[in-house]
Amino acid sequence: MNKEPGMTLIVKTVTRLTVGIILMYGIYIVLHGHLSPGGGFAGGVIIALSFVHLMLAYGKEAALKKISLPVASVLESIGAIMFISIAFLGLLGGYFFFHTLGTGEPFSLFSAYTVLFSNISISLKVGCGLFLVLVSIALAGKEKKK
Repeated sequence: MNKEPGMTLIVKTVTRLTVGIILMYGIYIVLHGHLSPGGGFAGGVIIALSFVHLMLAYGKEAALKKISLPVASVLESIGAIMFISIAFLGLLGGYFFFHTLGTGEPFSLFSAYTVLFSNISISLKVGCGLFLVLVSIALAGKEKKK
């Protein structure tokens, strides 16, 4: 009987091959959210699901080695503080969420300034928050079995 946590060798192999691609795709969605459909929320969910994919295939310990609970909690808080700061920095320009850094050029990656930073902060908040929720569910399920 196999006492290793996680799923079968086939699932672990597929996970090892795909988890990096999923993570890179999530980062791509975050960084290009102001140019195409996507953004902070969708990218944050995809990034969180790359870690959940690791957790399902290898067990929660493998995912927690990549990003621990305290680190995820701090990153989630940083995302919230960044988003609120970006919103209130706009008040310096006269309006809530005003583009204080300029508007940039159409179809350029660094063209949306505050929108890009807003997407990054939302992805931190959503990604880490969703990861923490799913790890909490996994930990609560294990405690009930005892």
